[in-house]
Amino acid sequence: MDQHAPDPRPAQDDYDLDYRFTLANERTYLAWLRTALGLLAGAVALVHLVPQAGDEADNAERGIGFALALLGIAVTLGSMRRWQTVQRAMQRHENLPASRAPIYLGLAVVAVGIAVVVLLAR
Repeated sequence: MDQHAPDPRPAQDDYDLDYRFTLANERTYLAWLRTALGLLAGAVALVHLVPQAGDEADNAERGIGFALALLGIAVTLGSMRRWQTVQRAMQRHENLPASRAPIYLGLAVVAVGIAVVVLLAR
C-alpha cells in the first residue's frame, strides 16, 4: 500500500454514529436528569410542605433538604459530563468509560434515607 495514499476510513470527527446509540445515550442522560429533578422536588417538599415541628427539627429538615438539593445539582452536572464523555468515546470508536456515579448516588440516597429515619424516630 502506498504510504502517501489517503486513508479510506473516515476521520474520527467525520464518523456518523448509528442514531440508536446516540439516542440511547440521550435517554440515559434524560433519566439522570429525571433523577436530579426528583431529588430537587424532594428538597422543596421537605423544606416547604412538611409541618413545622420546632427549631431543632426545622434545622434537621433544612439540612436534609439542603443535602437533597446539592445531590440534585451534583447529579445534573455529572450527567452532563457523562453524556459528553460517552458521546465523544463513541465518535472516536473507543471503549465506553466506566462510571461509579450509580454507586455514589446509591450511597448518597442511603445516607439521606438514614437521616430521614433518624428524624422520624425522634
